[in-house]
Parts: sequence; structure tokens; C-alpha cells
Amino acid sequence: MISTGTIRTVVGIIGNIISFGLFLSPLPTFITIVKKRAVEDFSPVPYLATLLNCMLWVVYGVPFVHPNSMLVLTINGIGFFIEALYIGIFFAFAPRSLRLKILSILATELLFVGVVLGGVLGGAPTHDKRTQIVGILCVIFGTAMYASPLSIMKLVVQTKSVKYMPFFLSFVSFLNGACWTAYSLLRFDLYILIPNGLGALLAAAQLILYFIYYRTTPKDDTKQNLELPQIVPTNAPEPLSSLAIEK
Repeated sequence: MISTGTIRTVVGIIGNIISFGLFLSPLPTFITIVKKRAVEDFSPVPYLATLLNCMLWVVYGVPFVHPNSMLVLTINGIGFFIEALYIGIFFAFAPRSLRLKILSILATELLFVGVVLGGVLGGAPTHDKRTQIVGILCVIFGTAMYASPLSIMKLVVQTKSVKYMPFFLSFVSFLNGACWTAYSLLRFDLYILIPNGLGALLAAAQLILYFIYYRTTPKDDTKQNLELPQIVPTNAPEPLSSLAIEK
């Protein structure tokens, strides 16, 4: 009989594959930026937020914080490098004022993660205590990222259009949340369960809205670049992606 541990490993590998696809979803946006050699109205905030989320989950997954979390560590380590690449491209083609904003946010994030890492190593003597501290932070930031599509869902209801909510992205986000929720239940991990369970529910709600309002959406409105979710509102809504990818 296949053990629970083996099933959990398989589910985690599938989750890694799905999450990797979500990390790559903004590629069309960055291809556009490179071709035009300008960031135009795109915001770096979603990528900086995702970078912070990945860094926190990397800290959560290291053996001296939460042992036996290699699959959490690997996908978020990959996500960290992908998001760093996105931010590097953004920085290369952004105006000076935006570059300074990126540098200030990035410095704050690195300082914050450094303080968290130093704090758990110096002030939390056991794995359980370290897991609790870092896990709570991961839940807070992961939940914030998964909750960010609420503004897009409100827009869909108001406009009766799914222009800013691509079906494929919502569907893959649902698969991602469901997969990592299953992973957390096979060997119960509350800190992985909360943000990903919420993410699966919100993605399911997005799919329901998509089927409700698809027919009222002009056909030329459904072809959009894929964007990571906005953590803060901007002047013009952008397409969403769920990437607070758990871990």
C-alpha cells in the first residue's frame, strides 16, 4: 500500500509544477516591456510582493525552521529567482523615479526578511517555535496575496465583464490552491492550509463569476496579458494571477 508520505510527495511535486507555471504567467508582459524598452503603466508592486512572499516561504522551508519541507523550499527558491529576474527587467527599463521606488521597497523587504531570519535563529530555540513565528508571517502575506483578486472580482460584477480575469489563469490558480491544500492536509500543516485553502475558494469563486459574465463580455476584451495580482489598488485595474504561491 502506498504510504501517506509518498502520496504527499507526489502531490507536492504536482504543486511545484503548477506553481512554476504560475510564476511564468507574466512572461508576455515582460516580453512586451523588453520589446518596447519601457514599462509603460505596468506596476512593479505585484512582483515585489511575490518576491517577499517567496523569501518568507524559503525561510519557512529550510530544515532549521521547518524540517521535511523540501518541496516548499524548492518551488519558492525557483520563484524567488524568477521574480528577481522580473524585477531586474523592470528596473532596467523604468524611469529614474520608479527605480528609486523599487530599490527602497526591495531594501525594506530584504531588511525585513533578515530580521525575521535573525530573530528565529536567535530567539526561537525549537523547530516548533520557529515554525510558528515564520508560519504566521507566511499566512499573513500569503493570505493578502490570495485575497488581492477580490478587487478584480468586484470589478467583474460591476462591469459584467471578465476582461481583467482570464479563465486559464483563474483555473490554474484553483488547481494550485487545491493541490497545496491537499498537500497540507496529508501531513497537517495549518500554515500552508490557510492561505491555500482560501486561494482555492477565491479561485473557485472567480471561475463561477467567469461563467456567469462570459457571455456579457465583448469578445475583443477577453484577450489580455497575464499579470500577477495587485496588492494595492492602482489607477487602472490589471489582469490577475494568483501567485502567492504557497509553500
